Amino acid sequence: MEAFRYEALDADGRTVSGIVQADTPRQARAQLRAQGLLPSAVDAVRARERARELWARGISSNELSLVTRQLATLLASGLTVEQSLSALIEEATAPITREVLSGVKTEVTAGLSLAGALGSYDKSFPDFYRALVHGGEESGALPTVLQHLADYLDARQALKQKTSLALLYPVLVTLVAIGIVTGLLAFVVPQIVQVFQQSRQNLPLLTRALIALSGALQVAWPFLALAAVGAAVAARLALRRDAVRRSWHGALLRLPWLGTLIRGVNTSRFASTLAILVGGGVPLLSALNSGARVMTNLVMRDAVESVIDRVREGESLARALGATRAFPPLTVHLVASGELSGKLEQMLQRAARLETEALERRLAVFLTLLEPVMILVMGGIVLLIVLAILLPIIQINQLVR
Repeated sequence: MEAFRYEALDADGRTVSGIVQADTPRQARAQLRAQGLLPSAVDAVRARERARELWARGISSNELSLVTRQLATLLASGLTVEQSLSALIEEATAPITREVLSGVKTEVTAGLSLAGALGSYDKSFPDFYRALVHGGEESGALPTVLQHLADYLDARQALKQKTSLALLYPVLVTLVAIGIVTGLLAFVVPQIVQVFQQSRQNLPLLTRALIALSGALQVAWPFLALAAVGAAVAARLALRRDAVRRSWHGALLRLPWLGTLIRGVNTSRFASTLAILVGGGVPLLSALNSGARVMTNLVMRDAVESVIDRVREGESLARALGATRAFPPLTVHLVASGELSGKLEQMLQRAARLETEALERRLAVFLTLLEPVMILVMGGIVLLIVLAILLPIIQINQLVR
């Protein structure tokens, strides 16, 4: 079958468009007429062309979790991958989801594996997602892997939403405070400066500093904006080089609080991946290869690569993980316990859950402290501006008396 993009009129005379699967354009038109649509244009679309069109878009996180769970259910019911994708295309309500799934089905029909077909839509299916699907296909336990993957996506989305909601208030406070400070420096201070200059009095140090800052910002703001944009572009270009990215990721891991957070996120993702793949019957070395691909920090990814080499040489997984000194000791001990008891999957799940809980606690403490600190800082800045304006006025009143 091929994918055909169509435009048609429905029973109410409205124009609709989408993707339909058929062997020939004539068959595609027949399918549309059977659905009560009057086709006006039916054109064959290659999956690769559609991948280029959709490079900047992707399936939302909620849609991806739902599609993954539905696909797992359909495969577990005995349907083939192609049949399951057809059912998902009919079920999908979002046009982008329907188009992406149609493209995936076209490539699967052409002979690609499911993981290979997902690779054409990397904006919709991240690296770790494709790695887990590849591992599930290799082991023959794709439905089980997809079910665990859906659970993992739900948990990650819940944590993301919780963090976003918690950050909403501090972000609003910051934006309002920046707007107030900018307004004071751009509009209020210049007008007051004219009054002070006409009085020809000796201004307090705080007022002189504020006047100098306001004048400097009025003159230099285009250059500051240009410098910020240039620095951002330069940093983005530099981070495309593996050596620079590796050095940057290593520096992030050495930071006191943020390093622990990054290490916990990557450890949780790595342990979850291993648990899903090992539970699905994937050999340990293949699972470790997939686990390395889900690591976002290059230093920790290199550590997993060294673990793969050690395990291939016959060393235990726990000893190899401990030798890298890149993973939390608790995770290493749980892996050792799982290897000794034959319950590696359960211990990996427990390690991932503990790291996720620790991450949530750290974020909760950080956000709890962030709000009052931001209020105090912004209030202090506004207070300094107000004092810089009021001090000369107080001096003038004293001179008049």
